[in-house]
Amino acid sequence: MSVKEKLAHRAATVESFLGACLKGRDIPERLLQSMEYSLLAGGKRLRPVLALSWCAMLGGDSAKILPFGASLECIHTYSLIHDDLPAMDDDDLRRGKPSNHKQFGEATAILAGDGLLTEAFVLMTEAGLKQGLSANRVLRAVNVLAQAAGSGGMVGGQAMDMEFTGRAGLAPLDELRRMHAMKTGALITAACECGAVLSGVGEDDIDNAREYGRAIGVAFQIVDDVLDVVGDEATLGKPVGSDEEQGKSTYPALIGLEKSKELAREYVDRAVKYLEAYSGDEQAFLTELARYIVDRVY
Repeated sequence: MSVKEKLAHRAATVESFLGACLKGRDIPERLLQSMEYSLLAGGKRLRPVLALSWCAMLGGDSAKILPFGASLECIHTYSLIHDDLPAMDDDDLRRGKPSNHKQFGEATAILAGDGLLTEAFVLMTEAGLKQGLSANRVLRAVNVLAQAAGSGGMVGGQAMDMEFTGRAGLAPLDELRRMHAMKTGALITAACECGAVLSGVGEDDIDNAREYGRAIGVAFQIVDDVLDVVGDEATLGKPVGSDEEQGKSTYPALIGLEKSKELAREYVDRAVKYLEAYSGDEQAFLTELARYIVDRVY
């Protein structure tokens, strides 16, 4: 199989779990519809797959951490719902469908995001309570993910993005890097790190997972910026060129398209170096996956 097919195959396991994870929680029907509308709208399921793959490569039981992987997708989805709101990025499309607030109204969309964020913590703890994972491992992983999703991570990165968008001129490159490391990279990094933590390995392996995640997180954001210029709406599932329209600071705007592509490749090469200590199918998949992130723009 190609890496794209392998990713889809692994994502299907996550998809199946997500399809049932909100059932039986006594959620009001319209709120549940709104939450599942976005949660089950497709996507590569990159973050849960990264967590499962790192766990498996390091000798852990990836099936037992599936609830934790699903929590990553809940957090990611909540962030997309809120990012699309008129007060944020004001996007009408997400994954080829009307954004959540266009379908259900702003109030319900906000509550759907709030609900998904909170349900994520239910799922994280279920990895220990129902799957028998070590309480210490789960506690550490919850701490890692909470920090990545919070004000010093993804939420803070979105705040910086809004600040940059609202001011005259482009942000300096070092500020852009920091913003993306928080907004996009933190959750990708946490996915890899949590997979390692939950597998029960030592600090060297956890460090490798974290650094791999940081590197592909940067590459992923650079490629997203490039695709907003050269992609098409049908493939991306969202409007193309919206970054430029809103005056956003992006890698292509600061260093140009070709240098952006080169920089993305440099970060992927850096990520792959953190896999050199390992072998087997999971190592090969994580290597291919890193390359695939950049190959999307060629």
